[in-house]
Amino acid sequence: MTVILWEKYMTVKGQRPDMKSANIITLIRIAIVPVFMVIYLIEIPYHEIIAFTLFLLASLTDKLDGYIARKYNQISDFGKFIDPLADKILITAALVMLSEAGIIPSWVVVLIITREFVVTGLRTVAMSAGRVIAASSWGKAKMVVQVITVSFLLTPLRSMTLGPIAIGGVLIGIMTLVTIWSGADYLILNRDLFRKENSED
Repeated sequence: MTVILWEKYMTVKGQRPDMKSANIITLIRIAIVPVFMVIYLIEIPYHEIIAFTLFLLASLTDKLDGYIARKYNQISDFGKFIDPLADKILITAALVMLSEAGIIPSWVVVLIITREFVVTGLRTVAMSAGRVIAASSWGKAKMVVQVITVSFLLTPLRSMTLGPIAIGGVLIGIMTLVTIWSGADYLILNRDLFRKENSED
């Protein structure tokens, strides 16, 4: 839907997105983060719903900037750097806030952030070896599960249960397992990098 609206807007303007538009959208996603955090933390009417809307909007821009970058050949080194960074900033900010509010256990947030550091370090090692580690299917699944879980927990629906089972707790568990496994998957698929490092030592 976001992509369709963007293309209709550019058609009305009689323009194609310029070479910087994909990166601009990514930067807008980062700019939304502090606004989202402030609105969630302050006590104003419907602040949770507004924060949820901003989080969902920011999450949708991830699909939009990727689509524009591919369709209009705007893929750049800066885009490859800033796009995953924007995702991490958005998810980390949301998780930290939810932990501060007592909705997500702090150890879960620590595990997820640790996973991000490990994968980022792995990508750094790969770059030094002249290799680019693309997002895996598990990495993409991790992002989808995180967005769904955080979106649910940002709303009053988080208190919903199915009998004795708390839906929010189940989603947190799934998110944690998928996040950890996606990190392990990266390490397993690229374990030869460490063998090369050891052989050079």
